[in-house]
Amino acid sequence: MITVVGTGTGAPLAPDARAALAGAGLVVGARRHLLAAGPPDTAEQVVLGPLAPALDRVARYLAKREGASEPRPVVVLASGDPGFFGIVRALAERFGAGSLEVRPGVSSVAAAFARAGLAWDDAVVVSAHGRDPRTAANVCRAHPKVAVLTGPGAGPAELGAALRSSGRVLVVATALGSPGSGRGTGERLERVTPAEAASRDWGAEVNVVLSLDESRVLSPARTIAGPPPGPARWALDEDEFTHRDSMITKFEVRALALARLGPGLGDHVWDIGAGSGSVAVECARFGAAVTAVERTPDGVRRVRANAAAHGVDVRVVHGAAPTVLGDLPDPDAVFVGGGGRELPAIVAACARRARRSVVVALAALDRVPSVREALTAAGLDCEGVLLQSSRLAPLPGDVTRLAAANPVFLLWGVRPPARSEGAAQ
Repeated sequence: MITVVGTGTGAPLAPDARAALAGAGLVVGARRHLLAAGPPDTAEQVVLGPLAPALDRVARYLAKREGASEPRPVVVLASGDPGFFGIVRALAERFGAGSLEVRPGVSSVAAAFARAGLAWDDAVVVSAHGRDPRTAANVCRAHPKVAVLTGPGAGPAELGAALRSSGRVLVVATALGSPGSGRGTGERLERVTPAEAASRDWGAEVNVVLSLDESRVLSPARTIAGPPPGPARWALDEDEFTHRDSMITKFEVRALALARLGPGLGDHVWDIGAGSGSVAVECARFGAAVTAVERTPDGVRRVRANAAAHGVDVRVVHGAAPTVLGDLPDPDAVFVGGGGRELPAIVAACARRARRSVVVALAALDRVPSVREALTAAGLDCEGVLLQSSRLAPLPGDVTRLAAANPVFLLWGVRPPARSEGAAQ
């Protein structure tokens, strides 16, 4: 049996956890956990660094003790709740869930929200420990309440640099549960702007960073924890958006565009030539971080108004593509709905940067070959359709006719899996 004990957020070990530790033959944990818990002198100790060697050491110990008359168990010390982005997953994969007895503590996420005085059943939790921090930054851009578990190269400074223009407040929780009176002499909870976070060296004791949109940080009571579910419907009617003279991506086109974009939690989507922002808003409703690029002041106002009306956060960049694209974080997917004569150059710039896909809607037949060439030249596999639809429309006398909508070409380029890792580097 391997006993996994959660510790490290200030609460003392429970009596049963203390008893398990006292009888252990092998104790595994980070140096700070070993020092705080005080394993018996008779127990072997493994200081956690790289995980694989520690698991190998546990395996050798378990094999050696087989057949012993009084085998002494293994105790693994971990931060907070070891089943929450913790070592339980690795131990279960290696030794089987049936061999584990887990005694969880308070997770660093729960402790950080408690110190901040906030409920967290509506928070999104994302781990940047040993992972690309880009996903965590995208989640923070899209959601009002996010907890980020940090790691080397993915801490408050890197997160702050990625969120400079987001309007978020970062709450950096450091050394949670450090010994001392009250909240602990070493424990710190600091509220900073992303720019302030980016300018500091935070050291190695940061536990978690909370990213908060304080205008939306309090929400109604929830029934289901975690991020809000995806939208119950999409490809919304045009009259659900403010737009100018029907200059909006029609819902039939939007439906297929969304299917090819595949926006989701952790993604970053560009909407180029956003117009009313209907595609941007719909992508944000699926949980993606969205940047809308629009060159007209009126269009910028409309995108912001539509985002606010649908309760989503869309970053709006006022300017013309491809000129303004250089300062934007790389996208996972791009929708291009405008561009005029610059369309091939815009598509080419987007296709070079997109990690997954680029979707282009256009009405002019003459531009289809050049757009297709721009997609394929960037290494994307290109497909497309001509969408022609007719909607039911009433006529006098309580009868109905079919009203044809203008045909639209929809082209999309998808980066093949073998080439996706090299994109946007």
